[in-house]
Parts: sequence; structure tokens; C-alpha cells
Amino acid sequence: MLGGNASSEVRMHIQGANCVGRFTRGEELTTEAREGGIMEEIRLDICTRNPQRSASMLDLILYEKCRAEPALRLMLNTTVTGVEMAGAEIKAALADRQSTEDRFRIHAGVFVDCTGDGRLGLEAGASHVEGRESRAQTGESLAPGTADNARLGSTILLQARRHDRPMPYTAPPWARKFSKEDLRLRLYAAPGEEESTHEYGYWWAEWGGTLDTVKDNETIRDELLAIVMGIWDHVKNGPPGAPFGDDPLNASRWALDWFGFLPGKRESRRFVGLYTMTQSDIESSREFEDRIAFGGWLIDMHPPEGVDARDEAPCVQHDVPRLYDIPLRSCVSPDVPNLMFAGRNISATHVAFASTRVMATCAAIGQGVGTAAAHAAGTGLSPRELPANGNALHAIQQQLLRDDAYLIGSRNEDPGDTARNARVTASSEQTGGEAVNILSGQTRSVHGERGAPPGRSECGTHRWMSDPAAGLPAWIRLDWDEAVKLQEIRLIFDTGLHRHLTLSHHDGFTSLMKWGCPQPETVRDYTIEGLFNEEWAALEEVRGNYQRLRRHVPTSPRPVTAVRIRVDATNGIDHARICEVRVRVTGD
Repeated sequence: MLGGNASSEVRMHIQGANCVGRFTRGEELTTEAREGGIMEEIRLDICTRNPQRSASMLDLILYEKCRAEPALRLMLNTTVTGVEMAGAEIKAALADRQSTEDRFRIHAGVFVDCTGDGRLGLEAGASHVEGRESRAQTGESLAPGTADNARLGSTILLQARRHDRPMPYTAPPWARKFSKEDLRLRLYAAPGEEESTHEYGYWWAEWGGTLDTVKDNETIRDELLAIVMGIWDHVKNGPPGAPFGDDPLNASRWALDWFGFLPGKRESRRFVGLYTMTQSDIESSREFEDRIAFGGWLIDMHPPEGVDARDEAPCVQHDVPRLYDIPLRSCVSPDVPNLMFAGRNISATHVAFASTRVMATCAAIGQGVGTAAAHAAGTGLSPRELPANGNALHAIQQQLLRDDAYLIGSRNEDPGDTARNARVTASSEQTGGEAVNILSGQTRSVHGERGAPPGRSECGTHRWMSDPAAGLPAWIRLDWDEAVKLQEIRLIFDTGLHRHLTLSHHDGFTSLMKWGCPQPETVRDYTIEGLFNEEWAALEEVRGNYQRLRRHVPTSPRPVTAVRIRVDATNGIDHARICEVRVRVTGD
């Protein structure tokens, strides 16, 4: 099914640049670090349509999105097993679907390996690495003194439910046995957690990093099940010979409701790209001209032995001071000209990977690489040519901005955006939320202390905010000297990018969110109007909006001299907010 480690098979919550705990970066109108683009669309859908926090609803929403794309052929239960090569290039990918006893040959000009384990690139002979580089190899202070084949381990999560009576638990005979001493740095002192999370499970139930996380995955699964059952036995029944007595973990009324049979894998193969990201790139927020995504998660190092490293903390988190670029070159193979990669298998050292590996960052990379791959396919350029081609890079980055992805330091420079030539006025505005802000070229505030690097972001709200005293409705208006024939209008609304928002089964984490409802800053009801011969006419009316990016294609053939967006209601706050308005016109 769709969703990777976030799917109902694994149930890990999607994390990204906004971080967690004491490292959280997020302050309204100052530092807005959520990823935007496709990832934001998914988050908003899941939040609004899934107040019950069902894992299966995430699967369904992702499936719906794929079915809604007429040009997309979704092939579930299908696994890449090989390639056909034409010289150094991939001619076709070979895949098997056991459920229908079918084999597929998939031809393309450009291939993107998003398989996590890198199966397509492996079959094509693309250079890759596994394990940890040494400090001498990379110059990274966080790298081990000696290179090895160790990696981050895998985890199986569980979910438990509280009942109205005591619920007994008998562990299977093969379950691990844990003492309080074994778990003193985990169950009793997990970093960032004030109490046990029976409803969500234990992310630190990690194991297998000393094995081959691909070839030994079945062995890892079996041992993880023994570990998880043993941890739950410890929680419910206490360590051998030392019952908990008064139930200090408050688990007597809790019972297992679900546990996975698919390990949530953190690390396996990493491809060698045109450039390999390092600890220095992340900690210094180095500028890359070929940026196609951004990150910000901690450098999150785990002991490869997992729970067997009982005297080591389950993770050591090293702060990443500011948001950082992810370059296209780290997503392009140097030896297979038509191969790109996205996700946790991009070109990064083990230390850098410890930050780039989380799912929301991987999603941002996926949108960046997908946009670049589409440009390559459409222009006939090789993926290897894109990073050094200034025109191609500019086009890719501008398309990403148009689709509400965020790139550090990049601004709207789209010559086809006629809104940039308009005069902008509004029914009212706040100081700092002037109407002209919709043309700032930036659609979020990232100038805060933990936001974008200094010099690569501008202070300001980067949105129009109407005056609360004037009430709603409120409107913002764009005027042109000559009439234009509208082709498309794109609106970007405020969706509270400063706060956490992700499907999680962790009650404490979810309490930090506005979950089960639209985000209060977002415009709910609005009307787009066009000025025809000095008279306003409605072009489109929207009710019940909760999304950030909305695209409108006016059906009226008449040219207009002005466009007005009238906001009638929001999803909570007392004034209107619009971050950007883009207008494209036809040439006839």
C-alpha cells in the first residue's frame, strides 16, 4: 500500500524540518518550517478528513489521490526485480506482481528510484554505499573513528488501548525478557517523552543495525516481534522476580490493539550521486545553486545495536541550527545517465543521512526530483545535465515555487505571472500584513532565529492580512492598465505552517496540533470576481476550503481589467490571510 513507514503497516508519524521536543522550530509569522507543496496537501487532507486518527484512512487518502490523476498508472503489490540496459542507460525496469502472476516491462526515458532500498539502481549497477564512513574519510566530527557496515536499525511499533477493567497479558514463550536495568534509558527515560506512550508504541524498540537490513529483514522482523512482545510483557507484568506491585507504569487496564509485522526500516543503501551531502553542509546551511528541496530535522544518531546497547541512549540528537538546502546533484547518478533517486537513498554520508532520512523531507525531495525528471523528459536533457544548466535549473525551481514547494532564498520570478504587474489594493490591511505582500515572491516567514540562514530570507509576514476591526467580508484586488484574458488563478492561503501537523497515534504529540479540523488561519469561504466593463461578476465561488494551494481556471471568455478575491469566512481567526495570488493569461 501507499505511505511507506507512515502507512497502516508501520504507523510512524511523518516528521520533517519543524523537528520535535526542545529542538522544535516554529513560531507564527516568524518561522514556518512545514514542507509545503504536495506534502502539505496530504497533511491537510488527513487532518481534516481523519479526526479519528485512523491509520487506514491515510492509506485510503493517498490511494484516492493517485486514482484522481488520469496520467498516473498505480501498480500496487508490484516489485522491481531487474532492468534492461542500453549501454549505460536503463532501457526498461522489470517488475513482478505475484498477486496476478504478471511480469511487467516498464519503458521510460528517465527513471527515479524511490524504493528506499534502492533496488532499481542496484539492478542497474549504480554506485552505492552502506554503513558508516570513518571520520578520516569524511572529516565529520560525528562519524565513527573506524568505518564499518553498521547502520540505523528497524522498529516495529504497537498500539494499545485503555479499557474499563484490568486486562491480562501473557507473553509468547519466545518473547524477550527485560529487566528495569535493561530499559532504564528507554522505557523509563526516553528522550523528549515525559511518560510511557502505550497508545503509540516505542520508537526506540530498535534492532538489526549490525545486520544487513535488506538481506536479513526477515530475521530482523522475528527478533523485533520478540523484543516488542517482551517490552509489553515488562510493561504489563514487570521484570522477572520483581513485579511492579502498584502498577507504576499505569498499564493494568491497557491491552494490545495492534502491532506491526513489517519493520519500519531506517537505513539500508545510499546511492553515490554527483555530490554527497555531509555533516558540514547540514550544520552550516550551505547554499546550493541547484537546490530542489530543504531539510531541517536533527542529526539523529542511533546505536546500531538498538535495545541491545542498553548502556547507550536510544538516540543522540544533534541540533541543526537552521533550514538547509538539498541539491539536485545528490539525487542524480553519475554512472547511470538517466537515473535519479529520491527519499532516504539519496547521496549523503551516514551522518548527513541521519537528518535527511525523515519522511517529510523525503517527500519534499520527491517533489523536487519529480519536477526535475519531468523537465528532463520534456526537454530531452539528461538528468546529469540539469544541475549545470542554468536555464533548466531556473525553470525547475520556478515550477516548484508555483506548486507551493519552498526553496531557501528562491523567489517568484515567473515571467508568465501577470499578477506581478498589477496594482494591489485591499478593503483593509494590518501593519506588516499589507496587501502588496502577496507579490513578495515568498509565501512564508522564515526569518526567525531557527529559520532560513541570514541573508537568504527577508523579514516580514509575506501575506496580506485584513484588519480585524473591519471584520469580514474583506477583499484584495489586482488591477491592470489593459484588459487581460484569464487562463489560471492560483491562491496560496495561510495554513499555520509554524505548528506540528501529522497523523500520529501518540496522544501527547497530537495535543500540540490543531487536529481533526481545518487550520484556523485558513480562508474557508471566498469568491473570485472579475471586472468586466466596470461591473463585477463572480468567476468562482468556494465554500468549505481547508487547503493551502488552490488553482482556479475561469470559464468566462471575457477579458477583465481587475480581479478581486472576496473572503467571506475563515476557519477560525477574525481576519483574512492570503500569502500569494498568481495570475496567468492567454495570449490571444
